[in-house]
Amino acid sequence: MNKKTVLYALLSVIVAIAYFLKNNKKEVSSNKLPAEISSTETKKDTAGLETRIVKDKYLPTSTTNQLVMRQNFTLSYHEKYEQAEWVFYEAKASGGRSSDFKRPFFIQDPLVKTGSADWKNYRNSGYDKGHLCPAGDMKFSKQAFDDTFYTSNISPQKKDFNSGVWNRLEQKIRYWADKYDGIYVVTGGVLSDGLKTIGHEEVAVPKYFYKVLLDVDKGQYRMIGFLVPHENSQKPLYEFVVPVDEIERMTGIDFFPVLPDAIENKLEKSSDYKAWSF
Repeated sequence: MNKKTVLYALLSVIVAIAYFLKNNKKEVSSNKLPAEISSTETKKDTAGLETRIVKDKYLPTSTTNQLVMRQNFTLSYHEKYEQAEWVFYEAKASGGRSSDFKRPFFIQDPLVKTGSADWKNYRNSGYDKGHLCPAGDMKFSKQAFDDTFYTSNISPQKKDFNSGVWNRLEQKIRYWADKYDGIYVVTGGVLSDGLKTIGHEEVAVPKYFYKVLLDVDKGQYRMIGFLVPHENSQKPLYEFVVPVDEIERMTGIDFFPVLPDAIENKLEKSSDYKAWSF
């Protein structure tokens, strides 16, 4: 065997060994890394799904059957009045309220099949674009914050009402969310025929706005309802507490139908503000 043949054979062996080692290393890496990623993502997705299932079982009934489900809140859109009849969300404890995100522009909601109202309806109307699910409660992520700026999540509100008594109530809810480690909130305007409208799409201006709160703690429930006239007021918040039954009669909405009837009936007849303030 001459030197060229030996050298060629030796190089072939080296190349073969290098090829084997390279591909074996890739195989080990590809078998290990995707498994780790898959496991992590599965746990994350499963946890998120479980949280969503637990939360969404408390959804109110929809009188319109047009639900829009976003990652952090759900709403029932009422095309006739060009706004949500209710928005349901969890007011979380304060950990995620410190972010300072830039406010985006209001835009129409692509998930509303009938088309949500154009923000231009509000221009020169004399009314604010009043958030239903507050942007201030969704600061734990940029996406959650931005989602509150779809026009499906707003209703015409007087400026002094929006920044006055309504803001006081939202601040109180944040206090309770901290105190009770999160609470469920349903909110909206009371919609009915004959309301004043604004804009070319005739967006209804509610005469009353409401919030219904539910605290769930180890199988124990606490519920309270607020019915607030659409005008600023210096009255203490407890003066706006009404039985949830009353809000249901005015709106036609059944607020936490998943609750056992005996518990639901008892809670909906109550207007005990002190039960939330001990």
